[in-house]
Amino acid sequence: MAKNAEKEYHTYLKLEKGLSPNSVIAYEQDLDKLKAYCEQHSIDIVHATPDDLHRFVNEVLRSVDNTLSQARILTGIRSFYRFLVYHNYIEQDPSELIEMPKRDKHLPEVLTVEEIDRMTAAIDLSAPEGHRNRAIIEMLYGSGLRVSELTNLRLSRIYLNEGYMLIEGKGSKQRLVPISPVAIEWFGYWMEDRSHLDVKPDYKDYAFLNRYGRGLTRAMIFTIIKRLAAEAGISKTISPHTLRHSFATHLLQNGADLRLIQQMLGHESITTTEIYTHLDIQDLRNAILQYHPANR
Repeated sequence: MAKNAEKEYHTYLKLEKGLSPNSVIAYEQDLDKLKAYCEQHSIDIVHATPDDLHRFVNEVLRSVDNTLSQARILTGIRSFYRFLVYHNYIEQDPSELIEMPKRDKHLPEVLTVEEIDRMTAAIDLSAPEGHRNRAIIEMLYGSGLRVSELTNLRLSRIYLNEGYMLIEGKGSKQRLVPISPVAIEWFGYWMEDRSHLDVKPDYKDYAFLNRYGRGLTRAMIFTIIKRLAAEAGISKTISPHTLRHSFATHLLQNGADLRLIQQMLGHESITTTEIYTHLDIQDLRNAILQYHPANR
């Protein structure tokens, strides 16, 4: 029966699910891991029990380092047992209660305040783009903007007198974000430099431009940040996203409410902000030592 089921499963993947030949191969290779385990332990793969699958996960999948690979293998196995139920080979899916492994959270580097100061100090303010680059740093770090939000920022949505700017984030959702006094000051210097550029018609309302009067690209912002980090002697692997992460982390470390940070970052879920704004374990330890009554 197992041979017939596997053969029909191949047809199911190819014709009913309409998967590409490479995807069919990938699904079957993932299933091969369970098949080898079942043969080793004299288990009928079609009639494997939930306990059999739990043991497979503990003995085989735990040895797979990458959680993405673990999740992909489990997805393939679940697909196989759903097929068996659908085609009446079995009555109940034994993979239903198998938990997917949690994905690793790869958080970006966080810069210290001193490292950010070194980056701003590395900017050559006498260069044509000096004031612009300083304003970019202040916007990314001072307001926690995404790089795409910075490159798409419009002059008509910046309210310097009120100290706010209207940002269009993911899914075209808009939010008001405060601008720090320092960012306002450096943005003013950049606006003076900008007034001397030959701004192309399509970019009249763009806040940040290149020397040719056109909008900055994401790649150009990445280049600016990486170059400044290198000139400041920072060996961490950073990007514009690092400044956004540092913004949130420093606010949290200094006592800002998590929900306020969520609003400024434009996160729909507070869970995203909790993951995004992790605290260093030493900060947590110090907080316990300082504030817990047992340590006073």
